[in-house]
Amino acid sequence: MAKAARTLQNGAGEGGLFDRELDHLPPEARWREWMMRVEAVIFASAEPVTREMLAPLVGRDCSIDLLIEDIVNELAGRPYEIVAVAGGWQFRTRPRMAGVLKAAFGGSTMAADITEGEMLVLATIAYHQPVTRAGLSDILGREVSRDTIGQLRRLDLIASGPRSPQPGAPYTYVTTRKFLEHFGLDSLRDLPDLEALEDAGLVSQSAAGAHTTPANDEDSTDPWS
Repeated sequence: MAKAARTLQNGAGEGGLFDRELDHLPPEARWREWMMRVEAVIFASAEPVTREMLAPLVGRDCSIDLLIEDIVNELAGRPYEIVAVAGGWQFRTRPRMAGVLKAAFGGSTMAADITEGEMLVLATIAYHQPVTRAGLSDILGREVSRDTIGQLRRLDLIASGPRSPQPGAPYTYVTTRKFLEHFGLDSLRDLPDLEALEDAGLVSQSAAGAHTTPANDEDSTDPWS
């Protein structure tokens, strides 16, 4: 009995090897141990934890999705939750706690570093990527400066995409994994529907229907690469 308890606590089987199957445990205890392992790893990680990272910690026939679902249900009454972010899972405080956190710690550092104009450019890149700087200017109806692009790159929210097939092969820009993490998105498919944003008056019809356009020759080199 004591040996089994130590094995459960350490996650090790005979010979000290990591025991992912836990065949010595009854099904309910085995499932509970797998839940604890998954929750512990997600809790300890500063970045989203992928399925590939979790798979070696549980039985080969174990459903990670069902484990996550059970953990989420157990956290229902807590001020934090596990959410799908950037292709993995991460602990996040619940949205309704935002006011409490702001009162305690102030605003988000990254949010404070992004101006309204930069946020507009970032949103345009998110919906029209890959897009050149000249393409952004055409969509938004005003010049998008190199400084704006540089700031978004310094925050690791955008990166260089493939070169455009337009004359001069200018660089395009795309959003990053950090972008998904910051805005709590599992993938770009989770972006709000552009037509819905247009109906709500949050984007213009021209921005919603625009496409990437040819860039100027000055964009043919990337000063931040």
